[in-house]
Amino acid sequence: MLCLYTVFGMELRMTSTFPDISISTDRLVLRPFDMVDVPAYIEMMNDELVTAWIDAPHPYTQVDAERWVRRIAPAQRTGGDGIVLAVTEFLTQRLVGSVRLRGTDWRTLATEVSYITAPWARGEGYATEAALALAQWLFRDRGFERMELRTPADNTSAQQVAQKLGCISEGVLRNARIVRTRTEDGGWTDIRTDLIVWGLLPEDLEGVAEQLADAGGYGAHHDWN
Repeated sequence: MLCLYTVFGMELRMTSTFPDISISTDRLVLRPFDMVDVPAYIEMMNDELVTAWIDAPHPYTQVDAERWVRRIAPAQRTGGDGIVLAVTEFLTQRLVGSVRLRGTDWRTLATEVSYITAPWARGEGYATEAALALAQWLFRDRGFERMELRTPADNTSAQQVAQKLGCISEGVLRNARIVRTRTEDGGWTDIRTDLIVWGLLPEDLEGVAEQLADAGGYGAHHDWN
């Protein structure tokens, strides 16, 4: 899809979809979802922490997962909204999470990132590694100028990822998101929460990969195709 803008009487054409991309890091491969991911994706989406913070059907069913893999996720890219990638371990090919760009503004070259980590993969730094690789590709290869994160006020894990990436906290959107919390009978109920807005610019990434590697984490991505 193409966007057309007129500047001082001149028509500018801008590509308004991301390419069909795979990104590799030392430990991970970020790639489009495939039907082979469905069983693990269902399990991940029904995890209690994912259910609490993510706006997705609950319980998450086989039908939901197949619709996501076959229709919704591909349409995010082809429709110009962003891109959705499965996060898998490089060695085992096991699904460990997902990362997504959405709400992309092709004129200002800005987009919003979100990420999910499977319960069996938490504590490994995978969310930070995947988001860093995506940000590097977005800024260096696609020429974007801004990546934004919006984290619920009580989601400290998501906030830690933002901080490790070098994001700057820019403010709070009050009462802006609906999340879920457990009820006394073990069910779920919706509640409202604030969102913390984080911004990441290309210059904010300077030295981040090296700092994470020195801390015993991982380095930058090394390949995309």
